[in-house]
Amino acid sequence: MAQVDEHAHQPAVTRRDFLYVATGAAGGIAAGAAIWPLINQMNPSADVQALASIQVDVSAVEEGSQLTIKFLGKPVFIRRRTPEEISAARDTPVAQLPDGLARNANKPADAPATDENRAMDPDGKWLLMTGVCTHLGCVPLGESGEYNGWFCPCHGSTYDTAGRIRKGPAPENLHIPVASFTSDTVIQLG
Repeated sequence: MAQVDEHAHQPAVTRRDFLYVATGAAGGIAAGAAIWPLINQMNPSADVQALASIQVDVSAVEEGSQLTIKFLGKPVFIRRRTPEEISAARDTPVAQLPDGLARNANKPADAPATDENRAMDPDGKWLLMTGVCTHLGCVPLGESGEYNGWFCPCHGSTYDTAGRIRKGPAPENLHIPVASFTSDTVIQLG
């Protein structure tokens, strides 16, 4: 039997092969360096990143009053509810609501719109939500409307004391952003 040389069928690596690989690598690096600034400009600016998470001291908010702050360019209502407001919200069956979902970023997307799923604490004293009407983006007025919650004067959307849509053209409850208590008197948004 004749012995077969394993290296006889493999072509030799030439200088031209090296130049092809080196030129391709250099072109790839140059293309990446040219495209990176275009991609990087789509990242949020430093001022937006700084506002992505804020802490709010709510120690001065009295029962039955509301604090409005600006978070990510939108108003956010922080309300310390009265026992009557909590009772009215908890006594409303979810089946009577036009939007049966809680719309709370802190809960599962399919959580029902019970007051317990919308309040910040188990007692229901604190309610926090984005103050933007879900119809056309107007800012509703607090302690207004038929349900003594929020009322959007632009098109007549009426929300109850839990921020749930009750009447009008708004299709959804007022949204609740990611938020949590970091202490008894400080809420962190984002």
